[in-house]
Amino acid sequence: MADSKNVYGEPLETCCTSPMAGFYRNGSCETGPRDTGTHVVCAEVTNEFLSITKFRGNDLTTPAPMHGFPSLKPGDRWCLCVSRWREALDAGTAPPVILAATHEGALKYVSIKEFKKHAIDLS
Repeated sequence: MADSKNVYGEPLETCCTSPMAGFYRNGSCETGPRDTGTHVVCAEVTNEFLSITKFRGNDLTTPAPMHGFPSLKPGDRWCLCVSRWREALDAGTAPPVILAATHEGALKYVSIKEFKKHAIDLS
């Protein structure tokens, strides 16, 4: 996983270490065979996104210590499941993304063009 690449084909940058993001809770949106949710999109969550995802059965605002999950608040960065981000995109509630920290595997589900429309780290 140390050689993971982002959507630009460059080394994958850290998404967030407070709270500790990623399927592997190492701060990075790395993925692997055990990551069935494909937690590869580094996003800065919004209140709108948190509300809609809770309504759809994925409460990210309540701690789940048994899974090492602290809970999220608007402004936190987190490695989202690409399918959940895509669902939010389709609903018009996609949170902003950090492309340098989004795993290249996300491009199997969402185009780079679409990600760039929601990026907050474009130069």
